Amino acid sequence: MSFCVFVYVVMAQFLRDYLSCYKSILKLAFPLLLGQLGNIAVSFADNIMVGHYSTEALASASFVNNTFNVAIMAVLGFTYGLTPLIGAMFVRDDNDRIGRTVRLGLIVNLVFTVLVTALMLLLYFNIDRLGQPGQLLPMIRPYYLTVLSGMVFVSVFNVFSQWSFGIGRTGLPTWIVLGANALNVLGNYALIYGNWGAPELGLLGAGFSTLGARVVCVVVLGLVFFKAKYARKYLPGFYHSRRQQGDISRIITTGFPVSMQMTFETAAFSGAAIFAGWLGAISLAAFQIVVISGMFGFCIYYSIGAAMAIDISHAAGRSDNAAMRRCAWAGYHIMLVTMAMVCCLFLFGGDVIMGVFTEDRAVLSLAVTLLVPMALYQAGDATQITFANALRGTSHVLPMLYIAFFSYIVVGLPVTWAMAFPAGMGLYGIVLSFSVCLMLAAVLYFVFFMRATQRRLRG
Repeated sequence: MSFCVFVYVVMAQFLRDYLSCYKSILKLAFPLLLGQLGNIAVSFADNIMVGHYSTEALASASFVNNTFNVAIMAVLGFTYGLTPLIGAMFVRDDNDRIGRTVRLGLIVNLVFTVLVTALMLLLYFNIDRLGQPGQLLPMIRPYYLTVLSGMVFVSVFNVFSQWSFGIGRTGLPTWIVLGANALNVLGNYALIYGNWGAPELGLLGAGFSTLGARVVCVVVLGLVFFKAKYARKYLPGFYHSRRQQGDISRIITTGFPVSMQMTFETAAFSGAAIFAGWLGAISLAAFQIVVISGMFGFCIYYSIGAAMAIDISHAAGRSDNAAMRRCAWAGYHIMLVTMAMVCCLFLFGGDVIMGVFTEDRAVLSLAVTLLVPMALYQAGDATQITFANALRGTSHVLPMLYIAFFSYIVVGLPVTWAMAFPAGMGLYGIVLSFSVCLMLAAVLYFVFFMRATQRRLRG
């Protein structure tokens, strides 16, 4: 009987500690999850339509999308630094400062995006030196330029999105993205295959459709910021508040490390795509199917992690150190349950998921052999997303830069190359290697999050 009482007391205390955190994270995460699921649906639709158009189009999309993921994640990561800043201001009702931060965030992020765009343009002129199959280059080049032209719209939309997240309105950007995604799918149907009187543009049509959706997102969310009644209190600060010393440096010092963290992580996957291209068009197409399928897990984890970061930023604004740790652990509990379900989905239904992307039996047969390593790296992915976002919520983000560079570039890329080629494991080794770099990053993010909150506790 005493043991039962002990278990009851422990469980009651556990629920008192974490139940409110679970509720808050899930409430914030739900609209984010809808948006991410919408993104997954569009990514699936893009790749299904492109894959059924031709294997060459799917392989070309794989190379360009994985290459551009580095640039897009760099731009997105720079905007993510705004969330903890605005979240901390929000709990203090510092509306003028929020407006000023949005204005300066737009300026700083646009400058950064122009620099990233210039680097990607430089890469474009050297694209034939990356060892990809020569027959794909005529499709790769125009699609690459179309994706490049959308970078500025990605940046502007996500600056306004971080403002919305920081003030606790996570649903607004979600509904905008879902609506734009629906337009994107319709555009794909028209422009890839030449339906409804549109020209048949193949892969380039998918690029035009995505560009149009990104423009729509910026226009709609921009109108909300400048016209919505609840946003009016931020406009005086946006228009009239003078920049104070340290404003820009705070935006840079919280945005740049997150940007580099996401850049280095994505670079590991993009480098893997280049390695897959060395194995031939079939391997490159199969790799794209694995990456898109794996995005299902990543997007769900990211929704939970981003919601957790918002709660942690609010706790940081109140200097509530215990709440920051409690929120991080609550997020990780949710993440572990989610990760287990995703792994089961991949192991028992992954072949069905992959089967919708292509009718090429050679591509599909190769992709299905990668289900086990794809399921294995979910643990590392879920854990590193949890504690990277926990660290981001504290605004103590500089270690993220060093951790990501070490885990994904210094360790990750050489391990991927070694497992693929010297070890003779090919594409299986490439996907299996993700477990190494993701789990290494996860452990380091956890250590630095605990150290950062310990310093706060002592201070």
